[in-house]
Amino acid sequence: MNNHLRPDGSGRLHVTPESAQWRYLSFSVQSLAAGQTLSGSTGGLEVAFVPQSGEVQLTVGGQEYTLARASVFTELPHVLYLPPGTDWTMTARSDCAFAHGGAPAEGRYPVRLLRPFEMRVELRGGDNALRQVSHILGPDLPAERLLLYEVYTPSGHWSGWPPHRHDGQHGSLYIEETYHYRVQPPEGWAVHRNYSPEDGLDELLLARDGDVILAPRGYHPVAAAPGSNVYYLNFMAGEAQDDQRRTAPIDEAAWAWMRQDWAGRALSIPITEASHE
Repeated sequence: MNNHLRPDGSGRLHVTPESAQWRYLSFSVQSLAAGQTLSGSTGGLEVAFVPQSGEVQLTVGGQEYTLARASVFTELPHVLYLPPGTDWTMTARSDCAFAHGGAPAEGRYPVRLLRPFEMRVELRGGDNALRQVSHILGPDLPAERLLLYEVYTPSGHWSGWPPHRHDGQHGSLYIEETYHYRVQPPEGWAVHRNYSPEDGLDELLLARDGDVILAPRGYHPVAAAPGSNVYYLNFMAGEAQDDQRRTAPIDEAAWAWMRQDWAGRALSIPITEASHE
């Protein structure tokens, strides 16, 4: 299974449960030129649209919604949530890029435009594991299975730390997750590790601007290279529904102590020649 994906030449990338070999989560990245249109239906899924750059107009049931964003690095998004069985049409008002994804749902929640002031923003961690987590469709906002986060990892910092899992192991809930990376500057990069000691999964992946990495199981921390500011968009869905989406993942026991010491027992330097008498 290839857990590391790149958009094609036209900026498109699609993840389905079949292609990812999992059960719930679908995810897509697309680019449109100004004036282009795109139509679709949510089918049996609840779906959320997240703009990354440019401006699009979505028409749903005769109602028009505008999603616009200069850049993922400059502002929070407006997010459009659609329930199952909803037809939609998108028109690009400028050259644009956007992501959308979905999960099976029953239709308990209506169409809703989620605005930045509704999204909880937190600074998580500390020292060189300090990062921003924006709950753009977090558990405080209504959805059946979907969870969406945007994470900002500054130059030289780590995120997803302590390493954590939500794959049904060690008492965690089973939740699937995609990472869509944007990097500033675009030639920068991050390191993404997927590992699961129980079954031998251990892969170290070089995440570049535009990449999508799947977190199929186990732990999945991220490190931003010095000089690279790293954003990633997490779409998540699994067995957790409604208020169960508040359930926290499980930390790797070997590193859980770092929540009390974010400096990580750092080595003191310089180390110099010992004196001898």
